[in-house]
Amino acid sequence: MTPPVPPALEAARALLRDRFGHPDFRPPQVPAVEAVLGGRDALIVLPTGGGKSLCYQVPALLRGGLTLVLSPLISLMKDQVEALERRGLPAAFINSTLGPGEVADRLARVEDGRIRILYLAPERVEGGRMMRRLREVGVALLAVDEAHCISEWGHDFRPSYRRIGHIRDQLGGPQTVALTATATPDVRADIVRQLGLRAPQVVVAGFDRTNLTYHVAPTRTQHDKDEAAVTWLREAQGPAIVYAPTRKAVERVAGVLNRRRIRAVAYHAGLDDAPRRRAQDAFMSEEVRVIVATSAFGMGIDKPDVRLVVHHAMPGSLEAYYQEAGRAGRDGRPSRCVLLHAYPDRFTHEFFISNAHPDRRVVEQLWRWLVQRADGSGLVADLLEDAVAALPREVGARKVEAALRILQGAGACVPEPPTPGRVWVRLLATPARITRELAGAREYDRELLRALWRAVGRRLADGVSIDLDGLPPGFHGATGVVPVLERLDAEQFVAWSRVGGGWRIPVERLKEATVPVDWTVLERRRQADLERLDSMQQYAQTRYCRRAYLLRYFGDPAAREACAGCDRCLGSSAHEPPRVSRTRRHPLPA
Repeated sequence: MTPPVPPALEAARALLRDRFGHPDFRPPQVPAVEAVLGGRDALIVLPTGGGKSLCYQVPALLRGGLTLVLSPLISLMKDQVEALERRGLPAAFINSTLGPGEVADRLARVEDGRIRILYLAPERVEGGRMMRRLREVGVALLAVDEAHCISEWGHDFRPSYRRIGHIRDQLGGPQTVALTATATPDVRADIVRQLGLRAPQVVVAGFDRTNLTYHVAPTRTQHDKDEAAVTWLREAQGPAIVYAPTRKAVERVAGVLNRRRIRAVAYHAGLDDAPRRRAQDAFMSEEVRVIVATSAFGMGIDKPDVRLVVHHAMPGSLEAYYQEAGRAGRDGRPSRCVLLHAYPDRFTHEFFISNAHPDRRVVEQLWRWLVQRADGSGLVADLLEDAVAALPREVGARKVEAALRILQGAGACVPEPPTPGRVWVRLLATPARITRELAGAREYDRELLRALWRAVGRRLADGVSIDLDGLPPGFHGATGVVPVLERLDAEQFVAWSRVGGGWRIPVERLKEATVPVDWTVLERRRQADLERLDSMQQYAQTRYCRRAYLLRYFGDPAAREACAGCDRCLGSSAHEPPRVSRTRRHPLPA
């Protein structure tokens, strides 16, 4: 006899059908949704495309109160919110792309209950005004996306993620759900410990994506890789993603494909927002079949019919590879994942690991420089460029950034945001142009420039620091003035930037003779990164079943000695894709 369905779960299923358009939850989602509806902490590990977000979104809309989602990427939170808004669901994000007025409006809607799901980066919640506002509203459910970033064993270590446990305490210890697609047993245990989850429901779905076929093509040169990529892309049917390790590599590979008459667009974080969005839209609408991208592309992108994912170079970990390759075949149809492997790829990742884990000497040099530059309150009002210039030339910007992250992670210093009301402004336009173009509907803009001139006089022409909160009340301080400055800057009437910022060292640390860092922990992290790289290399070179290797790595008990979905078990050529019929819409495994 089938047990009765709990009323809360039945209500969740009805909401899933009515607002999200899905007939039912997938089996692994059911215990996760039940746990969240029942008020339990939870750790949810579902593969890419497994529907992690629904495990908190549906309960959040059924329950009262605010659900706060901590998410690592602006693009990820934006895509999630837009998907909810298209369904008429009350969600919003707050990040650095918004002006002060937009932030204030969204917080007001949170406070009066019109926003039920709010997405933020963890850096934005740490202390300050945002934390006070959230505590006043009350957070009923805290959802931590990409939760593997919390763990010191995770492959994407971020200081702000390591402090989410503290953020949770500051919020009053709300019910918490942690979600990730890639977590080994060690990482899962560390997430529970770092967040302080209370008797959590742990849901781990099978990692075996049976519709995916895994291939590794050994190569020696970039030319070999280009030729292999072209061959696989020409043979495949349907949309394809090609991952390349750097922005420069993305541009080069996209150029190669277009010259070989394979329509492709480039996507990486170095592009401005508009061209990056155009590239994404062109791929999503299938105006082009192939997108060449860094790892910046894919999180939160709902493109279910990707038939082929090609890695032009070996990633630094199996976690990264599994997540990126898993963007193929999210509709359940047969799809292929191809790794173009050359042994020198390893050297690139060893270089990255070296930069991410600078020598103790570099961290100590940076610490001494910060302490020397700090004022009596512990403020170091300098830019990153100043720190780079102060250290030996061979250190470089990347190692300085990594050393700063180490010090921040140890609590030795914290980023100091710019002073909200103080800006540097320089007048660019002539009085004649201001009189001619800022008339009529633009009179408010002209009056602001007059107020700035009255405040500082002729110094405005050379550039001067101004306290916007000291302007006449009618301009409403920084909140009212900054959007106008942005408009005037875009039209080249003024140039402006925020003033302040840097780092702050706790006063009690200023007198410490030694760097307050646990060097043993740092060495463990460096060794963990090298071990992950070793595992990735072994996957590429194994003579046995690749699927079994992946499943064992993630602790999946479903691992078997052989499969029907990898080049080793299929006995297919490592260099050439299996031939498929041009009459079929979707290629099937050979």
